[in-house]
Amino acid sequence: MGTIVVVLFPILLTLLSNKLKEVRIKSYTRREQHFIPEPFKLTTKVSANLQQLKAIVGDSSDIIYRQFKLGMDNRSCAIVHIDGLVDQQLLQQSILHPLLQAKQSKSGLNFFKTESIKDYLMHHAIEVSDAEALKDSNKIVRKLLSGAVLLFVDGLDEILVLSVKKWISRTVDEPITEALVRGPRLSFIENIRDNTALLRRMTTDPNLTFQDFEVGERSKRQLTIAYVKDIANDELLGNVKNRINTLDIDHAAESGYIEQLIEDDYLSIFPQVQSTERPDRVMGAILEGRVAILLDGSSYALIVPATFSMMVQSPEDYYERWIPMSLIRLLRYAAAFLSIFLPSFYIAFVSFHQGLIPTDLALAIAGTRVGVPFPTIIEALLMEVSIELLREAGLRLPRPVGQTVGLVGALIIGEAAVQAGLVSPIMVIVVAATAIASFVSPHYGAGIALRMLRFLAMFSAAFLGLYGISLFFVSLCVHAVKLRSFGVPYVTPGTLYSLSDWKDFFFRLPLFTMRNRPTEYFPKDRVRRKKY
Repeated sequence: MGTIVVVLFPILLTLLSNKLKEVRIKSYTRREQHFIPEPFKLTTKVSANLQQLKAIVGDSSDIIYRQFKLGMDNRSCAIVHIDGLVDQQLLQQSILHPLLQAKQSKSGLNFFKTESIKDYLMHHAIEVSDAEALKDSNKIVRKLLSGAVLLFVDGLDEILVLSVKKWISRTVDEPITEALVRGPRLSFIENIRDNTALLRRMTTDPNLTFQDFEVGERSKRQLTIAYVKDIANDELLGNVKNRINTLDIDHAAESGYIEQLIEDDYLSIFPQVQSTERPDRVMGAILEGRVAILLDGSSYALIVPATFSMMVQSPEDYYERWIPMSLIRLLRYAAAFLSIFLPSFYIAFVSFHQGLIPTDLALAIAGTRVGVPFPTIIEALLMEVSIELLREAGLRLPRPVGQTVGLVGALIIGEAAVQAGLVSPIMVIVVAATAIASFVSPHYGAGIALRMLRFLAMFSAAFLGLYGISLFFVSLCVHAVKLRSFGVPYVTPGTLYSLSDWKDFFFRLPLFTMRNRPTEYFPKDRVRRKKY
């Protein structure tokens, strides 16, 4: 019975995944624009335009309306902006002061005899570099809510949109989740233009391209994709743009929303989009031919496509010499395997295959389990769940308190459980070694996936022993081989599509041997460097 369940489970999961994909595609075809305000028609009267604007945005207390007279001909004007999103000093010096002090020409002729009021304001009066005239009311409202200043002028049926934004943002700091011993001490922040500037600082390549999108039906947020236009494959770019254009969401609070909506198989336990807060990792990825996605308000960038090998790679692998970093990378693969299968192997050997254990070790294990009232699977689950609870508690508590709770809690609970006879000492050792191995993963999302797979492997071992572990491993390999990330097989370069890509797979060979960019992304420019 257990064999049938283990064999049929991946088949049923695949069928359910395909069915839910069809449902998701159909839901995209039904998207409706419920939340876009009704457009209003601009007139040449400031008062009428202000009334129509107030009907859309309301009388919110943070929206400032300032009416005044143009200095040269007492023409009625008004500016509208949101308090807190605008640099008040620039607003006074570059907009209000020039308009209030505007004078007629020395000849005494009015300016509109030689040029329009819009041209005069844009070319002579307003001292702001980012200025445009708009008639689309929906764009005007979005610009206002994004921090722009709206200038209404009597006699002009357009709105001048001026940018003097001043965002509240933190300073560029060290990455928290991707710390390195050697490497740049820079991380992304929540301001998207600061993030694009960090990428610009890392290269002088004129082909580095940023393309902007707006996501969110109710609340529009800026999303930017970054790529090198003479390297990135056109089909990959089209795939990324199509998925972004079909996003159906009210408000994208963080890049994690985008990640979940654009991934290929949302029922898979593996992350199919790589998230990072390191600009150097992003720059290395787009120079390989991949595409980066940045969202305003998020300090994490997304990189597509993603493969499993990327989840065990670190930027530090390329900053140190190739021999030690190759050994460390191999150690990460071994740690990933142990974090999944170490408890399950213990359960299988103790519960089903005692004859495969050396005699002295079998007697030692039997001696430590004397008086333990639970089967091995229950014993392992108690310890694993306790470790996961302590890990989550350490993350959610304040940092100084969280570290103390995680360390002291693990020691106290482990020792108390052994003294109470609930678990054996060797089980504590196995669980502790597994927890340490799971911390080796440099990618947080991949670490979570490994922790979840560990429990599935434990249940497989509890049902069928080593046979169950083998079936679970085969099912996992079948799923990974079937998985795609933006058209790229998830297990590449393990698919043997190009043996040259193995130079940066299990081992990291010397930099001068990696002449070409990875084949699986089909870059336009294959050659990364010339031969010596």
